[in-house]
Amino acid sequence: MTKTPDMTAMFKDIMGAFPVDNAAMQDAFKNTASLNEKLSGVAFDAAEKSADISTAWTKETLSRLTEMTKVKAEPTDYAKAMTDFASASAESAAEHMAAFAEIAKKVQMDTVELMMSAGKEFQSDATAAATKTAENAQAAAKKSTVK
Repeated sequence: MTKTPDMTAMFKDIMGAFPVDNAAMQDAFKNTASLNEKLSGVAFDAAEKSADISTAWTKETLSRLTEMTKVKAEPTDYAKAMTDFASASAESAAEHMAAFAEIAKKVQMDTVELMMSAGKEFQSDATAAATKTAENAQAAAKKSTVK
């Protein structure tokens, strides 16, 4: 009456009643890791390109600022330098924002492509697993009716 139930034996029985296909679990893990690697590659490539654009933009801005802050002969030259700086900065901003937009567009297309590919792989794996499960169930049903 005071005997403690053997939980190990109970869990062993439960796990035995619900067999798990370890190969399928390993394949799922490998597929997930592969997809994550590809998605990380897309993200890191985009980050590298974005950093390059940011660096170039910063260098251009500093160069223009250096030019703007040089001593001028006439007071009106300062106004012209500021106007030129503002105009060049606006043009540069438009160019660099377009470059960032291209990176974002490429990331989006690559991500959709990877997800579509992963979806197709998942669908074929699920179909194969369902077929195998159905075959096993039929075999078990036949075996139980034979007894």
